Amino acid sequence: MEEKEFSNVYAIPANYTDSGKLLGGMVETRNAIEAVFLVILLGYPELMWIPMTTTIRIVVMTVTLIPLAVVAVMGIDGDSLLQYLGHIVSFWFSRRKLHFRRIGYKYDPKQLKNPGKQGKKK
Repeated sequence: MEEKEFSNVYAIPANYTDSGKLLGGMVETRNAIEAVFLVILLGYPELMWIPMTTTIRIVVMTVTLIPLAVVAVMGIDGDSLLQYLGHIVSFWFSRRKLHFRRIGYKYDPKQLKNPGKQGKKK
């Protein structure tokens, strides 16, 4: 009798981490909820309040709502759209300005905050 070798190595499928997503792992739940919310938030005023004919209203809604929904569903840099906007807002409030002195450039003593020996008068 032949003895067969048994392999204990198992291939992990590529979609094993897609358990919390929609449409077969393509869309994250948070992104889908944000997209629906943003489309309703922008679509309701366009549908009810803008006085246009039906054809123009459909064109305006197509031009504005479809790109918004696509960007909201895809997200930016792996984050949802509102997370990305939160990163932008936190950057604007916590940013700092860095100023470096150029090497080899002779600054006027009035430009320097700490003029050192050059700016002192005797």
